Amino acid sequence: MPVKTNNDCASILSSALRESELSPFIGTPCGILAPLYRQLQNAPGLLGMPREDSAIGVAAGCAMAGRSPVVLMQNSGLGQSVNALASLIAPYRLPVLLIVGMRGTGPDATQENEVMGRLSETILEASGIPYRHLDPDDLTDQVTWSRDLVAGRRKPAALLVPPALFGWRP
Repeated sequence: MPVKTNNDCASILSSALRESELSPFIGTPCGILAPLYRQLQNAPGLLGMPREDSAIGVAAGCAMAGRSPVVLMQNSGLGQSVNALASLIAPYRLPVLLIVGMRGTGPDATQENEVMGRLSETILEASGIPYRHLDPDDLTDQVTWSRDLVAGRRKPAALLVPPALFGWRP
């Protein structure tokens, strides 16, 4: 089997997300997720937001209206959104999928991102939000896992995107 390119991974993930029952897509800028954003740019319901906690709020409203939204953000935004996650998404088990670009991990050794790189999983665990690290050889199955939790069981979940998945470099 040929090795997947960075563009292949973004395309496969985008297709799997669009074919799932998950929507709308709500996001904030993130360099790691830029290739995924390019793939989703023509997806119905893609909404850009200036702040991650605002994206969580919009997603919560969508979830309460019966949708299964996807929030795309950088892990620094995950940290910025702790209160929205801890007081709204987690306790009410709102069906929201978080797709989180993992700055401060892998090839990203920038000092300003290292702490959030270490804390992201802890935040999700403490919030009771199950997560998976995206693997290029398992993208479709990982979207199926998240769809089953979010759209099927109406619970939040997260997919963590390592910097190298889409070719991000510091």
